[in-house]
Amino acid sequence: MKVEKKKLGTLEKCYCVQRLVFEGKEHLLIAAEKQDACQLFNIEGEYEETIWEQPGGTMSMVQVPESDGVFLATHKFYSPNDSKEAKIVCVSPENHGWNVNTIKELPFVHRFDILKRNGVQYLIACTIKSDHQYKEDWTSPGKVYAGVLPSDLSSYSKDNQVALTVIQDGMTKNHGYYKVEYDGQESAIISCQEGIFRFTPPVAPDKEWEIKKLLDVSASDAVLMDLDGDGKKELIVIAPFHGEQILIYKEEGDTFEKVYECEEPLEFAHAICGGIIGGRPAVVIGHRKGKRNLYLFFWDAKKKKFVHEVIDEDCGSANVIHFKREGKDFLVATNREINEIAMYQIGE
Repeated sequence: MKVEKKKLGTLEKCYCVQRLVFEGKEHLLIAAEKQDACQLFNIEGEYEETIWEQPGGTMSMVQVPESDGVFLATHKFYSPNDSKEAKIVCVSPENHGWNVNTIKELPFVHRFDILKRNGVQYLIACTIKSDHQYKEDWTSPGKVYAGVLPSDLSSYSKDNQVALTVIQDGMTKNHGYYKVEYDGQESAIISCQEGIFRFTPPVAPDKEWEIKKLLDVSASDAVLMDLDGDGKKELIVIAPFHGEQILIYKEEGDTFEKVYECEEPLEFAHAICGGIIGGRPAVVIGHRKGKRNLYLFFWDAKKKKFVHEVIDEDCGSANVIHFKREGKDFLVATNREINEIAMYQIGE
């Protein structure tokens, strides 16, 4: 594996990273965990402008489908111990600047996304907990909320917020979220202390969400994909919450069986994404304590086993995304522990 690294910039406690189509071109959004900025880069990694200076606390950002530069973001989620004022905002380009408008006040909202089914788009939002009385208080489990999200969000504000209802509760340390396509349908893989679940939007707005528990394992994050190319899905799991175990479970009928456990602990594993990277199915995982490396996990057909290689060392990635440009594979990582925004070109 060949890796070429390019440092894009420095941002205090950089955390969230997402792609954005704006003015007909691909861009990158980078936002901070604490009370710091959100920055816009072009797809080559060149800084363009700052979208906001504060308040930060951005755990998730998602573009509104088919929009030109309009995206949703979380604000004021500074940590599991400081997120009672967390909310979802709508950010839109306006008069050569950016308008930031609250559309949902939702304490402890950590992850969210927009999923489509049968022409209807839904907002799904996950709270890491539901209340908080003292540091490291996990006595009030998180929830998953959902509701129909119109394409035009201009009428929503702090005084007229998006309507969401609880579709699942009892989710302690409700941390992990990953969007997948399963049987041709957009779905969400959501991980918490009670296990790993697949959430699929309803066939119609007046119907129920389809919720299936995939694995009864306390998990921080998980990716669902065919990692070894045999036609069966694997769950690649970080366990437990902010944990050090990297586990792989293979889909066997209606269950998942463990087939791999990484021999070395990756302390505070956090960043995770999957895709066809360097010509093969692979998952990128980074951890924020200990060696703080960024790794590529994949199936080695010659050795007939799952292996991993180092992409970068002592970087402490919080999140990472993968995309292709001009036929080449790129990763962008928010290396939170060293305040570094980095781009990696991955070759075979």
